[in-house]
Amino acid sequence: MQKTPAYTAPLVFKDPAEALAQVQRIYQDNVEFLRQAMRDFVAGGDFTQTHVRACYPYVRLHTHSVLRQNVVGQPLSRLSYGFVAGPGRYETTLTRPDLYSDYYLEQFRLLLANHGGELEVGTSTQPIPIHFSFAEHDHVEGSMDVLRRAQMRDVFDLPDLTAMDDGIANGTHEPRPGESHPLSLFTAPRVDYSLQRLRHYTGTAPEWFQNFVMFTNYQFYIDEFIKLGHAEMADPDSEYIAFVEPGNVVMRRTGLAAADGDELGHAPPRLPQMPGYHLLREDRSGITMVNIGVGPANAKTITDHIAVLRPHAWLMLGHCAGLRTSQQLGDYVLAHAYVREDHVLDEELPLWVPIPALAEIQLALEAAVADVSGVPPAELKRIMRTGTVASTDNRNWELLPDNMPQRRFSQSRAVALDMESATIAANGFRFRVPYGTLLCVSDKPLHGEIKLPGMANHFYRERVDQHLRIGIRAIDILRAGGTDQLHSRKLRSFAEVAFQ
Repeated sequence: MQKTPAYTAPLVFKDPAEALAQVQRIYQDNVEFLRQAMRDFVAGGDFTQTHVRACYPYVRLHTHSVLRQNVVGQPLSRLSYGFVAGPGRYETTLTRPDLYSDYYLEQFRLLLANHGGELEVGTSTQPIPIHFSFAEHDHVEGSMDVLRRAQMRDVFDLPDLTAMDDGIANGTHEPRPGESHPLSLFTAPRVDYSLQRLRHYTGTAPEWFQNFVMFTNYQFYIDEFIKLGHAEMADPDSEYIAFVEPGNVVMRRTGLAAADGDELGHAPPRLPQMPGYHLLREDRSGITMVNIGVGPANAKTITDHIAVLRPHAWLMLGHCAGLRTSQQLGDYVLAHAYVREDHVLDEELPLWVPIPALAEIQLALEAAVADVSGVPPAELKRIMRTGTVASTDNRNWELLPDNMPQRRFSQSRAVALDMESATIAANGFRFRVPYGTLLCVSDKPLHGEIKLPGMANHFYRERVDQHLRIGIRAIDILRAGGTDQLHSRKLRSFAEVAFQ
């Protein structure tokens, strides 16, 4: 016997806000149904021969023309998203309309503006896995014994990896005959899976993540970011309203009252694998910073998951090996190309795919270096080199025989080497998230300048604060320039999904 919530018939809407409200109703009804069933199951209720199922809401668009609607007196939108590629039926499943309300509303608005007609909203046939229905602090399953946990598999739907692959984002998805074309890069189960992983890896809830993200490969940057966050919270005139640390520990700006749920945060006994810190603005356009550690595996893992939040941009700030004799320790490197020897994305994004530099990001980073360093733009070449960055998955590349890596780096014209930047840029390209890289030269192994403990500590103290302030200044510039311009056509294919 299958136990399901009351059926909600599909409805059509011409108003994006009404369509969103229906998505919220369907999602809330289905999730609450699962939560109540789970509470009954944990309490020992009889679910023999019973399977409990509730499904995600969907949104669907039918269009009959390749042309976009052009409202008289209004210019055709120049956005790189918000429209479908041709006539047909397009749809996607949706989740967490509380978290994505502004995002969904904007996507619905653009679809209706560009294609007219109506949006259909209904209940899909895609089950909501029971694990994805739990509220943030809901841990009812923890009180079950081993046998009862094993019975969950028979009673509830569990996460199904076949519904979570990245074929749409990778450009390899081919709809089956009669199947709708996708509207979004990610299905609802894929989004929910990543939201769960973000909690695990960063130690913070998805709700805290901001639309501008900085990654670093050294804890020194995080230490400075924490100092900055605390200083902003002590300033009653700060543009930021809260600072959140791992364990969902929330510090509100001086003069602001605590919000409901703030008291539930607790510093963890040990930091998570990739701790996240969030400097919040009211409009979610603040800054999230994540310490990804060293290596491309973490860089891929965290960007796979942050991508579902659809940030406006992510930047890599970290240390690198300088490969040119003219470089000095402490010089900056602005990446305009990448040599991908990290290997972690070879299956998803072939090596023959170029990873272009994005003008908006490049210009913001260059301007930020000039602003913060005080060096006139005409003289920036004294402290910053623009060029190719190579990323490798071999931390001890210097020890390989016959100097093969050195030869390849020379042939590629690389000016710097690290282990994360190409991965972050490539995943930004893959997931249509604007990206950029500004590194700081911390050693020159090809020229005998390796990091010694005393020298390294002095270097870190001297440079990290300035480098971090440059990254923050670049985000200020990007924010002021308008986020619509960030989502470049360079990141979108000729057969692209409509959702940003």
